[in-house]
Amino acid sequence: MNDQTSALYAEREKRFNDIVALKKPDRIPVTALVTHYFPTKIKGVSNRDAGYDHALRYHCMKEAALEFGWDFAAPNGVFPSQSLDALQVKQVAWPGASLPDDAPFQFVEDEYVREEEYDAFLADPNGFTMRTIFPRIAGKLEGLGQIPLPPMYWFSNSYNLMAAGGTILSAPPLRTALKALLDLTEAADANNGALGAHVGEMAALGYPFGYAAVTSCAFDVVSDFFRGLRGGSLDIYRNPDKLLAAVELMHPSCTGLSIAVARITGNPRVFIPMHRGADNFMSEQAFEKFYWPTFKALVEELIAAGLTPVPLFEGGYTSRLKYLAELPAGKVAGHFDHIDRKKFKEICGDMMCFWGNVPASLLCTGTPQEVKDDVKELIDLFGDTGALMIDGNQGIPDEARPENVMAMREAVEEYGVL
Repeated sequence: MNDQTSALYAEREKRFNDIVALKKPDRIPVTALVTHYFPTKIKGVSNRDAGYDHALRYHCMKEAALEFGWDFAAPNGVFPSQSLDALQVKQVAWPGASLPDDAPFQFVEDEYVREEEYDAFLADPNGFTMRTIFPRIAGKLEGLGQIPLPPMYWFSNSYNLMAAGGTILSAPPLRTALKALLDLTEAADANNGALGAHVGEMAALGYPFGYAAVTSCAFDVVSDFFRGLRGGSLDIYRNPDKLLAAVELMHPSCTGLSIAVARITGNPRVFIPMHRGADNFMSEQAFEKFYWPTFKALVEELIAAGLTPVPLFEGGYTSRLKYLAELPAGKVAGHFDHIDRKKFKEICGDMMCFWGNVPASLLCTGTPQEVKDDVKELIDLFGDTGALMIDGNQGIPDEARPENVMAMREAVEEYGVL
């Protein structure tokens, strides 16, 4: 970076950090939390090519940040398709494979840990994951479930490791699994190389990168990836003790892995997409017991590690505001989807900034003036504190009209100097 772009980078970092710390900034920024196919779609790139061509995807992301005046370089939520191919992933469907070229990727929800398997999972989560979950979520790892592997400590001497271990690993199903894992490392290297170049290029232009580490609340891990919405919801009533045990088991990994990634990358922001905690997903009683304790602990542990939690409160969170008010003040970059803005300011305005929440419906089907009017409403509400960042309610939707995305920046230029 030269002196000019270095100063611009520091200015943007300071603006973001001041807003999180509830200090009035020089102006309200437009900061996109995440994009998926919007940057490539407006350039005429198919969703298939967006997933497979890393350099093209990141080039389009750079162009979007520059064109629409975002304060940060927005991370991209598109799964690198070569990594999905390498494992023959079954938990995700993606364009160019099982979906048409212009369809968005889709998560395939299922009960990957069945109700009757709770005890086996809780007794040996690592072994169960390798022998049961991996084969269920990745076609090329099915061999891990076909071979009855003994406990690893059986191979704790060189003779057994070479003789029995070598014989087991040479079986064709396991050879396929091992090759798939090697293919995954090559695919990951290719994407990480392109991503690293993009982050460096954006920094050289004066743009900080939104975040590197992504984690989930422990309940969401269990409900999203293990039990599914149906299974996880029924467990609240049928298997509450086992559900709570699984949630508590997952919590350390939710915190530990995200802290490790943040330290490796040097990016202090940790994105937390939140799926099942909204007020239309579970009762307040269930929220208090199964969701809130580990989410609150996750936020507090990230803050204690010197990091900034970036939770995306997906769905309606107005009824949860009294809980959010318990989080450490001036430490959380809360991004909101659907919420009563005035009640947020009344209950949480002195402890958390407000990031969002221009409706996707306006960005996709509204007019530029309607978008500007909504942004002005936000600025008028939060202008006295300035603890506000403008974005769509879940980032920039794929089908957003470019003129409406541009209108967010234009509205900030008109109304956002404090």
